[in-house]
Amino acid sequence: MSELLNRLQGDLVTARKAQDKPATLLVSTILSDTKNRKIELQRDLTDEDVVEVLRRGIKRRRESIEMFDKGDRKELADRERVEVALLEKYLPAAPGADEIRAAVQAAIAGGAGNQGAVMGKVMPQFKGKADGNVISTIVREELAKHA
Repeated sequence: MSELLNRLQGDLVTARKAQDKPATLLVSTILSDTKNRKIELQRDLTDEDVVEVLRRGIKRRRESIEMFDKGDRKELADRERVEVALLEKYLPAAPGADEIRAAVQAAIAGGAGNQGAVMGKVMPQFKGKADGNVISTIVREELAKHA
């Protein structure tokens, strides 16, 4: 079983014992998502699979934050921000912008001339480690320098 999945289950027990309802609900939801992912894949999950589930959960919550902010629902947006922060603590340390920028520059030097081609070369290196939006921003910046 995945080490990260064990950590999530341990944190669920801790949250239940502390009667921390928001944390219990959040971790329970993520564990439910991991069980669904296990059924989808028809195999035991690796840490990379669990990280992917966590990233999806974070992405959903960020989309909710955006909608709540537009709808002037500050209290709901704040609750989602807290959940994002709690989920992010389970993610592995993200590579630095310099490391991503070096990979993007190498892809451009290797002949990738548009955003799609560069993203296609760079994304597999950082799958599960870096946010796609961050990579996309760096790719646009680097392509603008070479245009």
